[in-house]
Amino acid sequence: MKTELVMNKLSLKLLAGEVPEDFEGVYAGDFLSRAMSRVSEGDLWITIMNNINVIAVASLADAAAVILAEGVTMDKATLDAADAKGVTVFTCDSTVYEICRDIASVLS
Repeated sequence: MKTELVMNKLSLKLLAGEVPEDFEGVYAGDFLSRAMSRVSEGDLWITIMNNINVIAVASLADAAAVILAEGVTMDKATLDAADAKGVTVFTCDSTVYEICRDIASVLS
């Protein structure tokens, strides 16, 4: 699935990393322990969590990108860590529900 289609539909703003060409699936959730077992390689992970642990989990899972919902951002140190680990981070003003709905509409 083409990341660019989702970027355009959601008006995603790139905060860190490079835009992946494709993604495989989507996971939405804020519990880091749950995300560690549910985010699959190549997934877009939608969350409102914005700490360094998000970068660690995304890196371990080899997620395609993290999408921060509701306009959430990360501090410079966390974004620097994302860049260093090769984790792509976007932000979006939409809610988690709206992001999931809009991704589904792009894929249908």
